[in-house]
Amino acid sequence: MTRRAPHPTRRTALLLGSAALAGAALPRLAQAAPFSGTAIDSPFFADQVAAGTLPPVAARLPANPRIIDLAALGREPGRHGGNIRMLMGDQRDIRMMTLYGYTRLMVYDDDLELVPDLLESCEVEDGRIFTLKLRQGHRWSDGSPFTTEDFRYWWEDIANNKRLSPGGPPQALFSANEPPRFEILSETEVRYSWKTPNPIFLPALAGAQPTYIFMASGYLKQFHERHAPKHELAKRVKEHHVRDWGALHERLSRMYRPENPKLPTLEPWRNTTPLPAEQFVFERNPYFHRIDRNGRQLPYTDQVTLTIGTSSLIPAKAAAGESDLQARYIRFDNYTFLKEASKRMNFDVRLWKRAEGAYFALLPNLNAIDPVWRDLNRDVRYRRAISVAINRKDVNKVIFFGLARESGNTALPESPLYDAKLAALWTQHDPALANRLLDEIGLTKRDDDGIRLLPDGRRLEFTIETAGENTEETDILDLLKQDFFDVGMKIYPRSTQRDVFRRRILAGQTVMSAWAGMDNALVTSDMEPDALAPTSSAQFQWPRWGQFVENSGREGERPALAEVNELVRLYEEWRVSSTRDQRRAIWHKMLAINAEQLFSIGVINSTLQPIVVSRDLRNVPEKGLYSFEPGAFIGRYMPDTFWFDRAETKA
Repeated sequence: MTRRAPHPTRRTALLLGSAALAGAALPRLAQAAPFSGTAIDSPFFADQVAAGTLPPVAARLPANPRIIDLAALGREPGRHGGNIRMLMGDQRDIRMMTLYGYTRLMVYDDDLELVPDLLESCEVEDGRIFTLKLRQGHRWSDGSPFTTEDFRYWWEDIANNKRLSPGGPPQALFSANEPPRFEILSETEVRYSWKTPNPIFLPALAGAQPTYIFMASGYLKQFHERHAPKHELAKRVKEHHVRDWGALHERLSRMYRPENPKLPTLEPWRNTTPLPAEQFVFERNPYFHRIDRNGRQLPYTDQVTLTIGTSSLIPAKAAAGESDLQARYIRFDNYTFLKEASKRMNFDVRLWKRAEGAYFALLPNLNAIDPVWRDLNRDVRYRRAISVAINRKDVNKVIFFGLARESGNTALPESPLYDAKLAALWTQHDPALANRLLDEIGLTKRDDDGIRLLPDGRRLEFTIETAGENTEETDILDLLKQDFFDVGMKIYPRSTQRDVFRRRILAGQTVMSAWAGMDNALVTSDMEPDALAPTSSAQFQWPRWGQFVENSGREGERPALAEVNELVRLYEEWRVSSTRDQRRAIWHKMLAINAEQLFSIGVINSTLQPIVVSRDLRNVPEKGLYSFEPGAFIGRYMPDTFWFDRAETKA
């Protein structure tokens, strides 16, 4: 590999936690000076260390571990020991440990700035050259070295292997449709460079479901045709009852859903339980790279157990004290029941703010196959009429006790991109305006029931489809029935199974659906604005247009509205932007277009998520922001720093 020295005048450093990106201000340090004290091990490993089967903790840590300054986060140093019990509804939920562990090359800090985590540093030049530096001596959970060979293995043997990656490398590794130049500079330094800026690269590494650009090469080579002897590989394929080596590699290499206990990890806890199981035991990673200011290796707790059961019973089981930390499968309508149970049991119920752009939104299908409904959904006057017909204050008061925020689907006040005017745009309850807009479209004729008639004589009545996964959706739609009837429309809520729900929308059979808004409303200008433009077939307001953009025109339909094409143009401009100021301007334009055009009609956001927390578990924030992106639900609050204040940990 070729080595090149970076240009000294154009380098923006992300050293030891700096938040700077190309075009931004000077680096801001988010981490204290390197630790020079004595490392403290958990008693969990005492026997193994004494027997010589595991090195002492000082030999297991990187030369420069990541130091977590708990005092700066308003938390207290803890003690080792204990087991965090959690309840899950499906074996696939073991992926929650990857979310809660939130161990990434880069992560978002409390200020939503990108800082190194697994990396020791990251240097960015011109927004297009990224030099990643690993921590010297960092090891996987099995003790094997974590080096740039793991990056080479992923890039050459996985991302560019047609059997394992038939579609090629992930989109975050492309800028202006060009893949990066990949260079190994040393055992601990690797570089990715593009001809044009690639602002999505670092955010993709920090995502809740991140773009992994490394894998445990030492372990996985035994399952790869390029590295394993043919006869041995054939034997392993037969033993695992899979069709070929590619299927074997895929099954055993999953990092996001850690089903293979033998796969080394860099997360705080490692899975020790093979599938299938009713309880998964995750034990502390002896080589985890984070420590507190006192030198105590994280995580504080030695184990996390996930007990699998019926999801509908989880609130009752949590109320019975069977979980130490529970957010998944608990809804706001469980709060009163859980709060009452907490008076008798050893747990508290905290309320964190959910961070979607809209907890509930209506999504008119702009790609509906019925031409009359398609044309109506594409008329901005119709979408605005629907929005102002909704009595959001009533929804907030009746369903959420007035504790949520009436808002469009947009950035939250906690986001630096929040604009109060955009959040309020077309959200006033104004039936008179809704009637005028519908009349202006030409929907003036009504039947004897007062329901407006479509141009072809059919009634303006339609089904709003949901995935039927919570009762709040149904309750909100029941309230909206009267709002819509008051302006001459009739709706029929219908729930379907999620897979059917998605297929019907993509096929254009669904006229309108109810779903959440933007997954991430804690947005910054350095985050990808993909939710604001057609970028995926999974976007329910324009699935065919999203499919077209997602597949570079090979499938789907070209967007047919000028405003939507402008969003696509702005999104593509963001993808090659080089400065934070450019990205901020693009974000504001895209947010404004979405607020004006109401491609998704937000009803309510900032709803509350109950979190059940054992009274013995310390450092769990009283208040938090709960969302998949960018926080990995509770992951950004670092559960590896949660600890039990109990007799056994004191001992």
